[in-house]
Amino acid sequence: MNEIELFNKEKQKNINLLASKKNNGIDLIKNSMIDTNYTYNFTWMGRPIIQLPQDIIAMQEIIWDVKPDMIVETGIAHGGSLIFSASMLTLLEACGEIENGQVLGIDIDIREHNRKAIEAHPMSKKIMMFQGSSIDDDMIIKVHEFAKKGKKILVCLDSNHTHEHVLAELKAYAPLVSVGSYCVVFDTLIEDLPEDIFNNRPWGKRNNPKTAVWEFLKENDDFVLDKDIENKLLITVAPDGYLMRVK
Repeated sequence: MNEIELFNKEKQKNINLLASKKNNGIDLIKNSMIDTNYTYNFTWMGRPIIQLPQDIIAMQEIIWDVKPDMIVETGIAHGGSLIFSASMLTLLEACGEIENGQVLGIDIDIREHNRKAIEAHPMSKKIMMFQGSSIDDDMIIKVHEFAKKGKKILVCLDSNHTHEHVLAELKAYAPLVSVGSYCVVFDTLIEDLPEDIFNNRPWGKRNNPKTAVWEFLKENDDFVLDKDIENKLLITVAPDGYLMRVK
C-alpha cells in the first residue's frame, strides 16, 4: 500500500468517525450562521459566492475528480459560483485534463449590475447565462440543446428552494449528468432547521430541496447519495444533497 492509499484509508476512518456524530454541525449553524448571514462573508475571485467554505472545498474536490467540461447551474445571484466553476474548468484545461470547458448559469432574474460584473470578469469567456425560469418548458429545451456541447456534465441546483421547484429541476436536469458525475442540490439543510427561521420564504420544513431529493430518489435509482462528502465536511448546507450518478 503506497502513501496515498494509506492516506485515503486514514481519511475514510476519519469520515466514518464524523458520521457517528449525531448533529453533523447542525447546532453550530442554528446558533450562529443563520442569524449572522455567515455564507455572505466570502467571495471567489472578487464576486460574492454565498456558500459555506466547506462546500466550496467539496465542490473543488468533486470537479477535480470528475473533470467535467460543462457545469450547469441554476441560480446565479452575484455570480460567485459561476466564477468559481469557470476558474476550476480553466485549471483543468491548464493541466491538460479537459478542452473547452463551459459553464451555464440560469436564473429567473439576472440583476443588471450582476450581469455586467460577471461579463466584465476575466472568467467570463467561459460563462453563458440564460434568464428565465429554470423549470419553464422552453428553458429546459434550451438548456438541453446547449448541453449537447458537453462531453461530461455536472449540475448544481441552487435557485428557488421549494419542494415542487427543486423536484421539477431534478427531473429536468439530472438526466444531463454524466455517469460518475454529480447533481449537487444546495440548501437541503432547510429541512433540519427550526420551522420559524423561514417565515418570510415560501419554503421551510417539509417543503424544501431535501424533501425534493428524497422524493426524486424514490423513483430514480440512477443516483445515490454520496454521504462521505457531507460526513467529512461536518458542516454543510447540502446534507443529502450530493447525488452521484452511478448508471
